[in-house]
Amino acid sequence: MKKQLIAIAIISSLSFSNVSLADDVNHFDASAYDNDNANTELVVQDEEREHTEELVGLTSGAVLGAVVGGPVGAIIGAFAGTLIGKTVGDDTEIQSQKELLAQQKLSIEMQTSELTALHEKQQSLAEVTDEYLHVQAQLSDLKAAQQQQLQELAIGLNVQFKTGSSTIEPHFEQQLDDVAYLMALSPELKLDLTGYADRRGDSKFNQALSEQRLIEVTSYLVSQGVSAERLHSQAYGASAPLHEQQSFENDFFDRRVTLKVMPVGEALAAN
Repeated sequence: MKKQLIAIAIISSLSFSNVSLADDVNHFDASAYDNDNANTELVVQDEEREHTEELVGLTSGAVLGAVVGGPVGAIIGAFAGTLIGKTVGDDTEIQSQKELLAQQKLSIEMQTSELTALHEKQQSLAEVTDEYLHVQAQLSDLKAAQQQQLQELAIGLNVQFKTGSSTIEPHFEQQLDDVAYLMALSPELKLDLTGYADRRGDSKFNQALSEQRLIEVTSYLVSQGVSAERLHSQAYGASAPLHEQQSFENDFFDRRVTLKVMPVGEALAAN
């Protein structure tokens, strides 16, 4: 489109120059004819024609240069200015986009950091929750074991002895350790301890043996941290056998110290 406009401008300029040139030539021919075709005038005519052609060529060239140079220069200048303006605008837009991208990147990094911190907090919370559940499970197991031991003590836990001995066997020491641990967990508990002997031998010896067995058990519990004030003890010798019929097997069960949980009211009455 721009090339078509330039071509039209050039053709119009050339047409205007040719018309002017034709008018000048016709005017010159008429003047020469009116002066009786004098030779001198012809010479002058030829000289003037040559001068006129030079002027016309110069004028046409100037006009053509102006026509070609002016619009083309204007178009090129406008195009160049548009390119420069567009380039400057693009640079500004690019810079603006860079700043926007930098802000978005910073925002993303901050969000990522916050998400990472939140994830770490969630992991920490999950770990604490797992630990809490683990502790709760342990407490539940401990309470169950404690309840079982309480039931056993309520029925009665027996520490058995060999014939004529007051020595606590290792197996029963472990049971007494559990009792001491249970007493530590339940400060309100009190124990009733009763000592016995089988029916073989002298009754006085059996009484003293039952008392000695009771002393051994009480001393062991105190050594494991149980206060002596929480222990109520009494020895019966061979006066309270478990079975009426005496036998080797029944004698084994009679050589014992029984531990039994005492309710608070009964403990106070016993004291």
